[in-house]
Amino acid sequence: MSESKTLIFFGAHPDDETFGIGGTLAHYASAGVKVYYACATRGEAGFAAPEYMKGYTTVGDMRWAELECAAKVLGLAGVIYLGYRDSGMPGAADNKHPQALAAAPVEEVASRVVKVMRELKPQVVITSDPHGGYGHPDHIAVHKATVKAFQAAGDATQYTEAGPAFQPQKLYFAVRSSRFFRFMVRLMPLFGQDPHHMGRNKDIDMASILQSGFPAHASVHLRKQDKRLREEASACYASQGGGRPRPGLLGLAFRLSGRRDLYMRAYPAPTNRRKGRDLFEEIA
Repeated sequence: MSESKTLIFFGAHPDDETFGIGGTLAHYASAGVKVYYACATRGEAGFAAPEYMKGYTTVGDMRWAELECAAKVLGLAGVIYLGYRDSGMPGAADNKHPQALAAAPVEEVASRVVKVMRELKPQVVITSDPHGGYGHPDHIAVHKATVKAFQAAGDATQYTEAGPAFQPQKLYFAVRSSRFFRFMVRLMPLFGQDPHHMGRNKDIDMASILQSGFPAHASVHLRKQDKRLREEASACYASQGGGRPRPGLLGLAFRLSGRRDLYMRAYPAPTNRRKGRDLFEEIA
């Protein structure tokens, strides 16, 4: 691949770039693509055990250091901070913080996203699906802002303060296999697990993933090297459980679904049912 190719992932927190689509980012970075992560928050609302806070004043400082470690492992060309605060899950006190991402006007967030697009000029943009993966308000906020920014970045009459107009060519949403998660959700109750309350903090609703029903238009096959780099980057996030085997059925789900990353193509709209294998297909 040519080094002139650029890809940007717009996400909400440190670790979204690794636990979510780390294999894809490593895949393209190792192929010579300039890969960037624009991260909206510093993950301040995340839980961190005291042993991980040694040498750090705030959770945000610690998690950003973890992000810098992961970015180096994945081979990212750069990490951009969009300047918001982690909102936490719905109903959390962090929702009311004046700098919370989920409370920020979508126009304001989109203006910052447009600025990044116009400065770095990516052909391919990736963000969360409309449901935010599992309903996280910050993921949903980033999705809305990125879609709005993608539509406006090429229009010189919009966001004039964000620099000269530039239009990225493709927009993808990271999605999961509905068939696989349907099987897992049916299996979990047989093992005494609630699919609505999974994960370390019991705040991952795997059943909600099925309700979204987003199609997959592209599948990026992950090589052994891509998966190895994803695991090494995951180890950077020790405070969030990275680098340790996930126990139980949730761990099995991540291991079995980690051989490929799936994407819905939001723009341009697909014209057939063929599933692409390269996010840069049809790039001019």
